[in-house]
Amino acid sequence: MSDPYARIFLLSHMRAYTSLAGHILGSHPQINGYYEMHLSYESPSALNRQLELFLQGDALKPASRYLFDKLLHNDYRLRPERLGLADIRILLSLAEPKHTIKSIVHLFAQKPDPDLYASPVAAADYYVARVRALAEFCRTTEWPYHYFDAELLLRAPEQLLPRLTKWLELDSPLSERYQIFSQTGKAGRGDTSPRIHRGSVDRARSDYAHVTIPQAALSAAQEAYGACREEMIANAADSILS
Repeated sequence: MSDPYARIFLLSHMRAYTSLAGHILGSHPQINGYYEMHLSYESPSALNRQLELFLQGDALKPASRYLFDKLLHNDYRLRPERLGLADIRILLSLAEPKHTIKSIVHLFAQKPDPDLYASPVAAADYYVARVRALAEFCRTTEWPYHYFDAELLLRAPEQLLPRLTKWLELDSPLSERYQIFSQTGKAGRGDTSPRIHRGSVDRARSDYAHVTIPQAALSAAQEAYGACREEMIANAADSILS
């Protein structure tokens, strides 16, 4: 199959409202894709795998322009300069560490079998490693990217979405209302909570007061967040901050 599609990649980390971002983007008439495909993009063949995987559960929209994916783990890498594609739009996003780490612990503690990330220390270690890897990407890539604070998706979508619309050169505005798709809420495809099925931005923030993070782990995460966020903003072609 011929693949005329440009690409949108969201680089972030777990529990940074990326399922919400994916659904908002994927609901636009010009954008296909809304969930994490668990692929690395280091050669043109990865683009073929992305298209094939998407078509297993969804159909391409008529007259659409983009395919979307998000990368949340260091196991999956993006090398835009190796893809042989001129039209690639990259979004970078971070969420502050304390709430993020608590959210990771809460999520993985609910799984039927014990999981590594149910440990606050392990969750904090993941966070630190991920934000450092994102900063390294920003430090070394020559590809332009747009940075935004993840909390804006809940706190101020009316400010964020017009900026993303402009960055992606979409012909109509992104909306706070979004579609429910074939993979919405499924395990391994992003947020599995009832919130993702609401079809619009829910500005309420979950409370994870029952989760305690050891101070040393939290301090390391806060230090990594501050330094990496500053570097990512400095190297961005555009950014919007909370």
